[in-house]
Amino acid sequence: MTVASEVKQCLANLKGIEASLSSLAIVTEDDETARTFHETMIMVGEIMLDVKKRVGLLEREEFQYKGF
Repeated sequence: MTVASEVKQCLANLKGIEASLSSLAIVTEDDETARTFHETMIMVGEIMLDVKKRVGLLEREEFQYKGF
């Protein structure tokens, strides 16, 4: 597996984690727990932005990785 495909797989995993945290925040009855899930979801979203930037950098540096 190439670095680009591993980074893109990481991004896909982060998207799944973000969706799971969102679902948990919605269905959780305890307000403090729901808030924690929501805050964690926001942190994962920020990490995703960093990883997306890395994907863009990889695609600009190595054209063969574009569209993976």
